[in-house]
Amino acid sequence: MYVFISILILIASLLLILIVLIQNSKGGGLASGFSSSNQIMGVRKTTDFLEKATWGLAGFVIVCSIVITAFIPRATTTVQSEIKQQVNEAVTIDPNTVAPNFGTAQQPAAATEEAPAEEPAQAQ
Repeated sequence: MYVFISILILIASLLLILIVLIQNSKGGGLASGFSSSNQIMGVRKTTDFLEKATWGLAGFVIVCSIVITAFIPRATTTVQSEIKQQVNEAVTIDPNTVAPNFGTAQQPAAATEEAPAEEPAQAQ
C-alpha cells in the first residue's frame, strides 16, 4: 500500500507541475492560445478549470502525504542508532584514577635511549 500511495503522489505531483507551468501569472496561460473566446470551453472556463485542478491536486498530494504515514514500513526488531549503540558499549573511565598527561611529564629513560648501531658485516 505504501508503494501504491507513493506512486499516486508522484503522478499527482507531475500533473501539478504541468498545470502550474501551463498557467500564466498574468491570466493568459493556456487560454491565451485561443483565437476567440468562444472556443471549446472559453477563456474564463479554461482558467477556472486550471485553478480548480491546481487546488485539487495540491489537496490530493497533502492528504496522501498524511495518509501514507500510516503505511510506513516499520522494522519488527528494535534498531538503535549507531551513535547510541556506541555510547552504550563505551568503556567508562573514572577521571579521578587517571592522571592527565599535558606533555609536562618526562619521557621514560628507556624510550629516550637509542639502541647501539649495529656494525656492518665485513665482506671477505
